[in-house]
Amino acid sequence: MKKMMLLLFLLWVGGFASEFSSPNGRMTLSVFVNAAGEPCYRLTLGETPVITTSRLGVVLKDQAGLADRFAIVHTDFVQTNETWQPLWGETRQIRNHYNEIAVTLQRDEPEQRRMIVRFRLYDEGLGFRYEFPSQPHLGYFTVTGEKSEFCLTGDHTAWWIPGDYDTNEYDYWKTALSRVDAFRGQSYGEIAVKTIFAPNAVQTPLMMKSGDGLYINIFEAALINYPAMHLLIDQQKFALTAQLVPDACGNMAYLQTPEKTPWRTIIVSRDARDILASKMILNLNEPCALAETDWIKPQKYIGIWWGMHAGTMSWNMADTGNIKLATTEWSKLRPNGRHGATTENTKRYIDFAARHGFDGILVEGWNVGWEDWFGNWKEEVFDFVTPYPDFDVVGLQKYAAEQGVRLIMHHETSASVTNYERRLKEAFAFMKQHGYNAVKTGYVGRIIPRGEHHDGQWMVNHYVRVVEEAARHQIMINAHEPVRPTGLHRTYPNWLACEAARGNEYNAWSKGNPPEHETILPFTRLMGGPMDYTPGIFQLTMDHYRPGSRERVHTTLVKQLALYVTLYSPLQMAADLIENYERFPEPFQFIKDVAVDWDETRIIAAEPGDYITIARKARHSDNWFIGAITDEHPRVEAVKLDFLDPGKKYVATLYLDGKNAHWERNPMVWQIRKGLVEQGSMLKLDLAAGGGAAVSLLPATAEEIRTLKKLK
Repeated sequence: MKKMMLLLFLLWVGGFASEFSSPNGRMTLSVFVNAAGEPCYRLTLGETPVITTSRLGVVLKDQAGLADRFAIVHTDFVQTNETWQPLWGETRQIRNHYNEIAVTLQRDEPEQRRMIVRFRLYDEGLGFRYEFPSQPHLGYFTVTGEKSEFCLTGDHTAWWIPGDYDTNEYDYWKTALSRVDAFRGQSYGEIAVKTIFAPNAVQTPLMMKSGDGLYINIFEAALINYPAMHLLIDQQKFALTAQLVPDACGNMAYLQTPEKTPWRTIIVSRDARDILASKMILNLNEPCALAETDWIKPQKYIGIWWGMHAGTMSWNMADTGNIKLATTEWSKLRPNGRHGATTENTKRYIDFAARHGFDGILVEGWNVGWEDWFGNWKEEVFDFVTPYPDFDVVGLQKYAAEQGVRLIMHHETSASVTNYERRLKEAFAFMKQHGYNAVKTGYVGRIIPRGEHHDGQWMVNHYVRVVEEAARHQIMINAHEPVRPTGLHRTYPNWLACEAARGNEYNAWSKGNPPEHETILPFTRLMGGPMDYTPGIFQLTMDHYRPGSRERVHTTLVKQLALYVTLYSPLQMAADLIENYERFPEPFQFIKDVAVDWDETRIIAAEPGDYITIARKARHSDNWFIGAITDEHPRVEAVKLDFLDPGKKYVATLYLDGKNAHWERNPMVWQIRKGLVEQGSMLKLDLAAGGGAAVSLLPATAEEIRTLKKLK
């Protein structure tokens, strides 16, 4: 009997109810209106409730809302089972298999209005969104809130960061929902702009675990023309309610029918590995919108960047403040002697990239304006086309082309977004003229238009406008300080990566990121898309640059290698100074070898906040790579190589934490083991506290089979 035969129609007090199951029958969704005419839903996994009766609806300004006095007047059912191929990603193919119900709701008083709630039920979870069709009594409207609820069954453990309209650059707390106190985030003085709006507010993605071992992830997908969704926690009833980001007028969204909201998502499993393996967020996004995509290439890059955070270089050429962009004679400013983006230094990085096979070189601080950019809420700081006098744009274009590498542009907007939008086409034309095909954008500071937030509707639309304009110029985007991604890289594959979380640079000049941080990010921030975390730091203590400094990277050196596998991105940076890679050529070999685009991914072991082990097969290759990381506790990870091709021998190179390695006491020691393995071989990986392991598995040549021993 077909799965759709599982659909049941029931009479409910006050209205019509529908209950249906996911394709494999394990998840069940109930949709109904209660006695007040409020749309409601429930979700179960097998016999276990996941979401108890929860209300739905949208609040409008100056007119009757769309949250109650509804009747269900029509339902449409669809079953979809298709496979599609992402341009780049963690797997070569993605299956999109779901049962869908579109519930048409009608509100007759004071005037007839319709709203559709569309539910897609997958074997791993649920997505739902609101749709507003064209209709006589609803055209233009202003959203002031959502009634979307996620009523839980208990006081689940949560990995959370504070609800904040302007930043997600916190490390994570692990507490019960009843113990959430978002105002703890006020103590993070290193975060430039914070807007924490309630003590019981958390950001999405929100990762939780119930007392009986159920993993639940709540997020959203396809965020377009709408503000980001946070969650308010009822800390007695354990109900979560959507909280949208307001604009300068206190409104959330300005819409016109026909329109739809982003998807609200719930991913659930009894196995944490399934959360990481889910592709539901991507599946809920629209297919690729670009006609041509052959210019989009995953890549590894180095950059003139970490030196600014370590204190050996500066973004600004001079130390003079109070600069006016349009009138300053930049050639007359006295150089400070620390400027990183000089012609000479950039050539040094180009040479290194060419010698070691890197695709690109990010150069920050190349353009005028850095002398007083930070914290002044200025409208015009950068023009994105005027280099400092010591940065030869034309000469470096020619030099990089001769070496076979590409320079990566940097556009720091200083959060003056109106200024960036005015100059965007000129800036992209300048990039194309000088051979740049990728740009890192930045939004540090308080947003201009003043009163807008990083995660509001205006800025959400801005990020999409930038990606669309970049596509017209065949430019790839790496956005920093934006709203967190929601799978839009399926629709816009030139949107290679985002930051949108607390990255590796915080280790250079603040209390840093605790050892568990990288074991949480895949369950939270990375649910929506790749992160430019900037791994690969080898000199882990900052007193190497600043005598007496206590700042440090809170991992071992080998864990920095493993992050290239566990923190997925098609745009991976070897973030350290190139002289540190020259100091440590042996572990640097793994960074040179590891891929950034994959045919297959296996989640071998995972527990949020504790450990992650992942194996990936490189795109169009027989090469496999393994990354294993742990929190502050040492552990042993056993990896059975059952995913290797039968009858084929591989050379396994194991990069392991050295004897007595420890993220705090002894982080920069490692050992390398090498030998032959085959399908079914077992690897024992010893992970130090705050440490990791990285493994390359490359098909063995005849010579290697003769000379290498079996790895034990």
